[in-house]
Amino acid sequence: MKKTLTLLLLLFTAAVFVNGQSGKKITVLHTNDLHSHFQGFAPESAYTPLSTGDDKTVGGFSRIAAIINAERAANPEGTIVVDAGDCMMGTMFHTMELYSGFELRLMKKAGYDVMSLGNHDFDLGPARYARMVNVAASEGPIPELILSNAVTDPTDVSDDPFEELYDSRLLKQYTVLEREGIKIGLFSLIGKDADESAPYAPPVTFTPIVKTARLMVEKLRGQGCSVIICLSHSGVTLTKEGTWEGEDVELARKVKGIDLIVSGHTHTLLEKPVMVDGTPIVQVESAGKYVGEVELEWDGKKAAFSSYKVIPVNDDIAGDPEIQSLITEQEEKIDFQILKPLGLTCSMPVARASFPLTCEEYGDVASSNLGQFVADAIYRYSNCKGPGTDIAVTAAGIIRDPVLPGIQSVADIFRVMSLGSGSDGVPGYPLSQIYVTGRELKNIIEALLMTSASTPSNYCFYSHLKVTFDPKKRLFNKVIQLELTDNAGSKSIIDTSKKNKRLYSIVSDSYMLDNISLIKKKSFGLLNVVPKDRNGKSIQDMKTAIMDFDKTRNGTQEGKEWLALIYFLNGNRGQDSVSIPVIPVYYMSPDFSTEKLTR
Repeated sequence: MKKTLTLLLLLFTAAVFVNGQSGKKITVLHTNDLHSHFQGFAPESAYTPLSTGDDKTVGGFSRIAAIINAERAANPEGTIVVDAGDCMMGTMFHTMELYSGFELRLMKKAGYDVMSLGNHDFDLGPARYARMVNVAASEGPIPELILSNAVTDPTDVSDDPFEELYDSRLLKQYTVLEREGIKIGLFSLIGKDADESAPYAPPVTFTPIVKTARLMVEKLRGQGCSVIICLSHSGVTLTKEGTWEGEDVELARKVKGIDLIVSGHTHTLLEKPVMVDGTPIVQVESAGKYVGEVELEWDGKKAAFSSYKVIPVNDDIAGDPEIQSLITEQEEKIDFQILKPLGLTCSMPVARASFPLTCEEYGDVASSNLGQFVADAIYRYSNCKGPGTDIAVTAAGIIRDPVLPGIQSVADIFRVMSLGSGSDGVPGYPLSQIYVTGRELKNIIEALLMTSASTPSNYCFYSHLKVTFDPKKRLFNKVIQLELTDNAGSKSIIDTSKKNKRLYSIVSDSYMLDNISLIKKKSFGLLNVVPKDRNGKSIQDMKTAIMDFDKTRNGTQEGKEWLALIYFLNGNRGQDSVSIPVIPVYYMSPDFSTEKLTR
């Protein structure tokens, strides 16, 4: 009789426990690809974060913090705040991270629990990323950082600081949180395309996402996790047929047991989840323009998708004053430490735009007026301030933000070309110069046409070079004509036969030109390009190709793309030389440097 009563009591207790657990709600707030956008835009001069109804800007981290505070107050015991990678690299704020660790500490203070890594978090290399994390953690609390598919090289000391992040638990393969008594496992991935867009990550490499995800699901289930969330910096894309595909769609199809995929990398706005075999995939574009909110209902046994909404981060939201105060203080430090030596400040007005200049990497990239504007700016800068060039080139993937109508500050212009660093302490990839024959120039463009067909970030814009190609011709034979325009405006057709030994100079950022030597490998040995200096000697170390913009000073005085933009804009001042420069109306619809033949 006692055994029977004991059994009934145990069953009753279990039933009460399960019923007590059922009906609970887990709220997942998420962002992705913030790229250091802590001020609202654009332009930043119009941003009024602490008041509402008086500007048209979007984004702004104090507004995001206010959203997190409000949503967490509605479900204090059941809310998780996550980011799906690339929180850094994109504005002046990232220029101080090696020394301040400001961004990670700010995200923790704003309410973020867990953050994944993305390809741009490796832009300065794994050792420097580790330094940023260590500096941040030494100054205060930071969110939990997770990355499940990174592999370090035990024989290479250059990634030892990154390995030590795992050893110190500042970076984990996964984490387990508890909300409303429910164990929630989170893991994160960097996908194939993101991997290919992380040239400075090696010797750190990344295992295939499907294989890693299966291992993570099994491990987290084994640890008693009832809910599993994947932060995947891999992405989704919309096909011409109107269906969703991409690495995260494939991940959801092939890996069972994931309750939610928070996606990143492709800067896609999903106003409703992409449902794949019952797994919701969500993503909210980039730069903090939106916060996503997923609600999962717990029935006592499993979590089911309940609802989703996308919250616009705009002037309807009054920002968090404390967060905004910290952002303003950091901007003042940037002015003093980074920009003062250049005679600039973040808020200094540079130009006025009366129309938008855009570059939609995942849209109609060929129609980008901003790409043509940037290429022309690099050409003018190189020929007026530097040693000169025949051709200037920029790639869509390097162009990070649009120019929207209004007064453009230094911070606005920097956001357009914000990636990379050199060796002079000034942010931005340095400009480099190589010399190639007409035949090699054709080979470069053939390779770019091939890769840009599948990777829009490789689409290029040229200044003083007109490319005509036929997309229906066979691989590596698509270029029909290359037309060069010199400084005097004279045009000539470039002889691309092997008999033409003339060398043509190309200026672009070091990131792009560093990859020129890889063309032979990427073209399966069919195309060959040997970067040369002005004397025709083969360049063995691409660091020697970095241009010196002031030979009167010791060392190499690097040029930067964003400084080229500022110089180019200054050339459009009014006759009084005081008025704010105006972006020429020509760039509303410029003559594009690439022409596709149609039949």
